Amino acid sequence: MRTADFDYLLPPELIAQTPVEPRDSSRLMVLNRGQSSIEHRRFHDLADYLGDGDVLVFNESRVIPARLHGRKVDSGGRVEILLLRRLENGIWEALVKRGKRLPIGGQVEITDESEAAASPCLIAEVVGQGEGGVKVIRLSDERLLAELGKVPLPPYISTPLSRPERYQTVYARVAGSVAAPTAGLHFTPELLGSLEKKGVRLLFVSLHIGLDTFSPVREEDPREHRIHREYGVVSTEVAEELSAARRQGRRIIGVGTTTVRLLEQVAQLFTPQSIPPFTGWVGLYILPGYHFRMVDALVTNFHLPRSTLLMLVTAFAGKKFIANAYQEAITAGYRFYSFGDAMLIL
Repeated sequence: MRTADFDYLLPPELIAQTPVEPRDSSRLMVLNRGQSSIEHRRFHDLADYLGDGDVLVFNESRVIPARLHGRKVDSGGRVEILLLRRLENGIWEALVKRGKRLPIGGQVEITDESEAAASPCLIAEVVGQGEGGVKVIRLSDERLLAELGKVPLPPYISTPLSRPERYQTVYARVAGSVAAPTAGLHFTPELLGSLEKKGVRLLFVSLHIGLDTFSPVREEDPREHRIHREYGVVSTEVAEELSAARRQGRRIIGVGTTTVRLLEQVAQLFTPQSIPPFTGWVGLYILPGYHFRMVDALVTNFHLPRSTLLMLVTAFAGKKFIANAYQEAITAGYRFYSFGDAMLIL
């Protein structure tokens, strides 16, 4: 296995810069693993493939305003902070642009400079040094993030987003991600309601996504790549329902690779037919050859070359099938990545 095995060429014009409206009008490529078949539908047709007793599991993590602009307290120099991962109350790992000379103990003052009147002030203090230029910072008051921060978009999206809420799922509830669980962006309240009417059980877990989700694997051997941990929660109610579905042989469909990683991590730690509630760090790295214990089907977007997300999808559906599907999507003009079209793998 080589990282180059997960590479492909994508015309830049197929990278979606803006979301489609309504959300569920995006295209849906349906891959049937048993029949090795591919269908082309719209996302609002998803209910045609699900039925009574199926369990659809969503990641309800909400993207936080993780991009902060401020000035060094000592010199007034401009600094941009991108929060990566919350370690504990007020303590974050972060990238600090133009902050290489910001030592431990250095402080950044963050205010809303566009306000005519004085705005609240958030102080970010460097309290540690991580790997690869990552700094550990302490925020004086996390509550000010909502007022002073901005929602970060992936680096491949250059078009400003007129409505930041469009980079949130309609069911996003638990704040903590710095990137959206993008497979869920296609769902509307109406589609969720129609699925429930068909008897599909909707369950919600949370896994707070870091920017590592966009990072390509740089090692020649993907097994040498170090995946970052992300914080996940499976409630008692959800754990009981998942266990019952597994015992009864009902299908469990993961919405997004983040949901799959969380469910499979729990299934590895415990017996899939009897999993307890879970709260903790998730560091599962899924490569081809992995045996899936919990997830029977997957809703996902089209992923970046050489990414761990593409490797997970390849592990789920097979290298040849996924490679052919991606080439067909390119030929058919599908839209790729966060605001792009979707895939259902059965």
